[in-house]
Amino acid sequence: MEKIHLYDKIISPMVTEKSTNLSEQNKIVFKVPMNANKVNLKKNIEKIFKVNVIKVNIINKQNRIKLTRGRKIKVSGFKKAIITLKKGQSIDLTTGI
Repeated sequence: MEKIHLYDKIISPMVTEKSTNLSEQNKIVFKVPMNANKVNLKKNIEKIFKVNVIKVNIINKQNRIKLTRGRKIKVSGFKKAIITLKKGQSIDLTTGI
């Protein structure tokens, strides 16, 4: 059985306009692997950042076809997790993981 590292469940933080607005409500958005689940994400986030996670929401973005300059391009899908933290706690994304 192969050993899974804590950081394998988080690919990167998503810094967009919408995720920045969610940070005011103690919510952080991460891009996660397709095989990630809520229970493992909650445990890993709590161990890595030493915060209390209240809720984990997962959104699965499907693959899609995009038309660019008359050509069809496949845009790969991904999974993102919205992590709700306990009031008063935060994660500083500028320091890196």
